[in-house]
Amino acid sequence: MPSILVVDDEELVAQTIEHALRREYQVWVVYSAIEALKVARRTNPDLIILDILMPGMDGLEACRELRRDPVLKSVPILFLTALGRVEDRIEGFEAGADDYLTKPFDIRELMLRVRAILRRGTAEGREAKLPQLEVGGLLLDCRTYQVDTGEQKVLLTPVEFDLLYHLMSHPNDIFSSERLLREVWDYPTDVGSPDLVRMHIKNLRRKIEPDSSNPRFILTIPRHGYTVAKE
Repeated sequence: MPSILVVDDEELVAQTIEHALRREYQVWVVYSAIEALKVARRTNPDLIILDILMPGMDGLEACRELRRDPVLKSVPILFLTALGRVEDRIEGFEAGADDYLTKPFDIRELMLRVRAILRRGTAEGREAKLPQLEVGGLLLDCRTYQVDTGEQKVLLTPVEFDLLYHLMSHPNDIFSSERLLREVWDYPTDVGSPDLVRMHIKNLRRKIEPDSSNPRFILTIPRHGYTVAKE
């Protein structure tokens, strides 16, 4: 049974989430980021649902700490928070989050996102990946999650890797945000926001593009979507 760690200092919110999840998953609940790090290191969960605004260490720093941990760095993290500005979402994704859902939230949408994230994390839900993929001047190492641009090597988060791998696996194909939500995030139609795709594309470009305002690797086709073109 997959395991989920729920981290929220609001007991009512945490208990509501636990009640919804425990029918399908093993659930641990903690009320602080410090406690979350301890429990995560002890249990190695399959998913962490993490609030941001908490006393002491906040969720952003906890996320960064988890991404630095060699054992936990690939555990999916879903931020569930009252912070809903674009700037907040960008900061969350830059910290290493896989997904971002704002409060107040619909428990049914949360459950759909949880199921999709966990499907992506299973061997059955992933296509067999080549050791390396080279397209359009990018060399993606599928064992280390590093991408070589020819000028630098950059370490990607798990979701950034999945997104770039998908684009590079289908060079010259144009992917709308909605299609990427289905094919990379495995979300059903109408679940997930195009903002999720835009934020991760933006972060990828900041990492790999010499000039993120004039991208060379991940191209935008106006009114259609994104592509990685063969040279």
